[in-house]
Amino acid sequence: MEELTGHLKLLGDKSRLMILAYLRERELCVCDLVELVGLSQPGVSQHLGKLKAAGLVKESRRGTWIYYSLSLEDKSHVESILSCIPPQTERLSRLKGCGD
Repeated sequence: MEELTGHLKLLGDKSRLMILAYLRERELCVCDLVELVGLSQPGVSQHLGKLKAAGLVKESRRGTWIYYSLSLEDKSHVESILSCIPPQTERLSRLKGCGD
């Protein structure tokens, strides 16, 4: 029950919810998320830190870049909430991709 309420609290923030929606489509670096969400780099990093601590995102390093992706194993309640958000493919297609 604690994990569920913690996840719901995290998902109550629009910025974190949108970060997860973008990561549902593909893995992204912080600079990509800054452009997509419209927050500062420290702001996005703080949100990612909270999502990572809750086990909702994971990171992988490629050279100097760190990429984030969803980590939703055994978290069907989060998947259900994210399925209510329309796909973000159009917005992602316009992304400049500074980490690519």
